[in-house]
Amino acid sequence: MPDPLRPVLGFLGLAIGFGLYALAGRLAEPWQSVTIGALFALLGAAAWGYAKGERWIRVLAGALLLYALFRILFPFLPRGMS
Repeated sequence: MPDPLRPVLGFLGLAIGFGLYALAGRLAEPWQSVTIGALFALLGAAAWGYAKGERWIRVLAGALLLYALFRILFPFLPRGMS
């Protein structure tokens, strides 16, 4: 039986996610990238926990976690010599 609350929770989660992303966009670098990376890491961890053995969701969660790692580390990587 389908859960009638699921679409409402999905919409609420989407609204909260976009709101947090917009707030994180106001921060100065490097904190903007670190905060957005942390949000993606939380999303990836939630997707991994939600997957319950579904491989494609685990692949999506892994991609989100890799992007989060890149987003968090990128501001701190050494730049090329100019």
